[in-house]
Amino acid sequence: MSSAAPTAPDAAPEQALPPDTPAPAGSRWARFRAAAARNRADLLVGLLFAALAGWLTHGLWPDPAGRVLALNPEDQALYEWFLAVDSRALLGDFGLLTDRLNAPDGVNLMANTTVIALGVLFAPVTLLLGAPVTFALLAALNLAGTALAWHLLFTRVLGARRLAAALGAGLCGFGPGMVSQTNSHLHMTAQWLVPVIVWLVVRLLRAADPLGRAGHPRGRARDAVGTGPDRVGPDRRRMLTSAVGLAAAVSVQVFIGEEVLFLCAVTLLVMAVAYALADRPLLRRALPGFAGGMLLAAGLALLVLGYPLWFQFAGPLGVTDGMFSPHYFSADLSSWWTVSPLSVVGSDGAARLTTGPAEYNTFLGWPLLVVTAGCAIWLGRRPLVIACVAGALTMGALSLGPDVVLGGDRTTFPGPYALLDGLPVVDGALPMRFALGVLPVTATLLVLAMDRALRGAGTARRLVPAAVGIALLPVLPAPLPTAERPALPEFVTGGHWRECVRPGGVLVPVPLPTPKDPWPMRWATAADAAFGMPEGFFIGPYGRGDTAAMGTWKRPTSALLTDVAQQGGRPAIGDAERQQAARDADRWGASCIALAEGTPRADDLRAVLDQLYGPSTRIADAWIWRV
Repeated sequence: MSSAAPTAPDAAPEQALPPDTPAPAGSRWARFRAAAARNRADLLVGLLFAALAGWLTHGLWPDPAGRVLALNPEDQALYEWFLAVDSRALLGDFGLLTDRLNAPDGVNLMANTTVIALGVLFAPVTLLLGAPVTFALLAALNLAGTALAWHLLFTRVLGARRLAAALGAGLCGFGPGMVSQTNSHLHMTAQWLVPVIVWLVVRLLRAADPLGRAGHPRGRARDAVGTGPDRVGPDRRRMLTSAVGLAAAVSVQVFIGEEVLFLCAVTLLVMAVAYALADRPLLRRALPGFAGGMLLAAGLALLVLGYPLWFQFAGPLGVTDGMFSPHYFSADLSSWWTVSPLSVVGSDGAARLTTGPAEYNTFLGWPLLVVTAGCAIWLGRRPLVIACVAGALTMGALSLGPDVVLGGDRTTFPGPYALLDGLPVVDGALPMRFALGVLPVTATLLVLAMDRALRGAGTARRLVPAAVGIALLPVLPAPLPTAERPALPEFVTGGHWRECVRPGGVLVPVPLPTPKDPWPMRWATAADAAFGMPEGFFIGPYGRGDTAAMGTWKRPTSALLTDVAQQGGRPAIGDAERQQAARDADRWGASCIALAEGTPRADDLRAVLDQLYGPSTRIADAWIWRV
């Protein structure tokens, strides 16, 4: 027998390291490559979604500052200003009440759709490359990110085949409503957290089910990301982490887009009730734990959101009501079976069925409606199918508004939304946007049907995917129309404004910005909102009885300058007008007034301003009046 000690088997490199020793860089790279290999299909799908989003928004490139979404340029100017103001958080110059617009009162950012979380997240891009670049990036990333998030939900939570998941996710991210809302409504298209919220709700439900089977489409024991053994008793650790994660996701979504969160909550509530009624045993098993987890999530979210929400509704310049008429912003019933004008086969004539190109939320087309209904019938009375049908019908019905409109004619038939009309918070959501909740539940039905067909054999294996593919072809979107926009004056882009107003001060552009003509706000955007300006495009309590209104009332001097800008002419200016002009400049806290060369009717405006404030001074391509 040898006296030598037995030789230990070679250990793997990671196992041979002490527990607190970092793994070599090569090992980390190997793990990264292994993870990439495991998720190669997901990466490919993500790249395809990114390519599609880039194709749809390619008109904004390669010059985002000189291009604009032609169908809604006013809102693009507004959201670029939002992004510029949000980016100042990186400079330590940010508050929920900003003084960079509507000077001197300011603007309540929580009462406006200011996409604060996105603006702060992309602040480095905004400060380095400008808000128009950030806007163009987000316009594309919101579509691709939303689609990819739904793809991961369908594959990880539903366990769907990748082809089925990709087609369903494509509808979620690039459906008619999403493409339409991309016309400058960043707060509505940033839906990539919605699948996360849905996943956390499902994860909480499965953890609360003592048998561990809750919410799985085929009834197998399965956790949130894979299969797992049956267990007895709720998984309290998973319930806790799900509640905490849900509170975090909801809190972030509030600072991206509250309306999307509201629509998500309503859809999930309807689906949860329908699912519970279809699966009574699950209701009895999981309700106590699930309700407790949801209450915990709500409580944690309230700790984070309590002050911001108070500030939104009761803080300075906050609003508690909606300013848009639900009768006007209602979906036409016939628009549901009409193809969107923004699709490759759409007709411009269909645009008469809605309020504008940013609200083609309901245009699914009859092929998709027929195939979805057929898939729902074929899937049968499964709880998830029943929940999806209930969610789609409810959200679709609510989109019709207080009175049903058919083919452009208002009927005498009341819509279900009439039961909600006037309720606090609810009246802040446009009825036609309830249709956005139909997209993901429709996609879920298609995914379930395709997945079942692909796992089976016979005619259905070929027929169902073919029918779904054909139904989706009419809603394939076309690139969004874009146009050139006027270049900004050198006075702004060259930083010459600093000779006129100190950072943080108030500059008065002529004419002043309004909701219909917000173009001077681009000056502040180009300067990263380093200076403020009076009036502008925003929501504030300037309506009758301090109700919500778009913009504010004009001061006499502002109204005078607007009339000259629109109609021309040189009205007589006397001492009364000069004294009023001085009072208005003092009320605004203005440092100077600026008129850019090339402004329509610039000669008339300059003559009037010379009479109001004295001779002007030329700086770069602008005339200024220091006040």
